[in-house]
Amino acid sequence: MSKIKRGKGLTKVISGPETEIDQRVQYHFQEKTWDETITKDSWMVFKVMAEFVDGYEKMAKIGPCVSIFGSARVKEGDPSYEMAVEIAEKITRLGFGIITGGGPGIMEAGNRGARQAGGKSIGLNIDLPFEQHFNPYIDKHYSMDYNYFFVRKVMFVKYSQGFVVMPGGFGTLDELSEAITLIQTLKIARFPIVLVGSKFWNGLLDWFKNTLLEEGMISEEDLKLYRVVDTADEAVAHIKAFYDKYSINVNF
Repeated sequence: MSKIKRGKGLTKVISGPETEIDQRVQYHFQEKTWDETITKDSWMVFKVMAEFVDGYEKMAKIGPCVSIFGSARVKEGDPSYEMAVEIAEKITRLGFGIITGGGPGIMEAGNRGARQAGGKSIGLNIDLPFEQHFNPYIDKHYSMDYNYFFVRKVMFVKYSQGFVVMPGGFGTLDELSEAITLIQTLKIARFPIVLVGSKFWNGLLDWFKNTLLEEGMISEEDLKLYRVVDTADEAVAHIKAFYDKYSINVNF
């Protein structure tokens, strides 16, 4: 911990993570030589490369999977948590593995459902100064830790054949936007995206229609890239129907 004096006799105590964030901000305004900057940035490339290589080697073996996104802050007993467990169980019984962010909340629920159904349970954890830790329902062979969000997101998208998006915060919105954008721009195949909880998502979806579409920022077809459901059975049925349409047998 460090102390910062503010005014006469007033001291604010700053915790470790806050101090680290403060130092990161100050770093960009410090004088540095060109050699110092290029050396630091160049060596970071090797750290990024190592995360990609490790991820590719492990994830290439997992087979068809569905990613489940959602808040790290919900607890067991919350309706979203319990529905995520049920969805993961039922998706696993279709033959898919389950990929989550590896942490608590909805991520734990997804891995828990996969474990209960006897399927593959994958956790892609991100190193954060708060609220993130591996949950106990991940298969040891498929637990991975990342420093970089963008590497982790590549793993989510590259190795998923469907996305179930539960209620969540900024991180969940980031993952949803990533999946929709890559499908919209034809960078990945048109895999099913399921938004669970119409009450939760309606405000955002109304903004899509009434602002983005009206302003010409997206097209009418883009609104068909996702399906909104309110039950576990509806979520699973949409994914199953998608693959039945192509006569794909997930079990292999």
